[in-house]
Amino acid sequence: MNNKLDKALALRKNGNHKESNELLSELVKEFPDDALYNYQCAWIFDILGEEEKAVSFYENAIKIGLPSKDMEGAILGLGSTYRALGEYEKSKDIFLKGMDLFPDNHVIKVFYSMTLYNLKEHSKAMELLLKCLLNTTNDNEILSYKKALHFYSDKLDQTWK
Repeated sequence: MNNKLDKALALRKNGNHKESNELLSELVKEFPDDALYNYQCAWIFDILGEEEKAVSFYENAIKIGLPSKDMEGAILGLGSTYRALGEYEKSKDIFLKGMDLFPDNHVIKVFYSMTLYNLKEHSKAMELLLKCLLNTTNDNEILSYKKALHFYSDKLDQTWK
């Protein structure tokens, strides 16, 4: 990494978001085809609450290509940003791509479930959340009901009489 990027990331980490944004914006202007700079610039716009400005930087970073861990973050960031902007179908599409690329990433699944909620796909959202909970929790009381919770996860609207 270079000194300017290191400084921008340190500023962000220390809560100096505006200064970090200025440095990252300069880097992207200077190197528009650098995926990492685009990703970091998108991230800081998100932190600043400027989601609309973040979108094109996330899209560029993903299009250019990122290392796996950064790609996970960029997909999560873009999907969440689309959701925050009310662009639920775009959010759904990017999260589906993320789950295909990173099937073990539970954070993407949890954020995707929020998008499903916004799309009024409540049953699917709950099923996904329950399965994520069961796959990630260490809570023994919840785990003692794992079989039942898993069984009901995709049958929430069903009744038995």
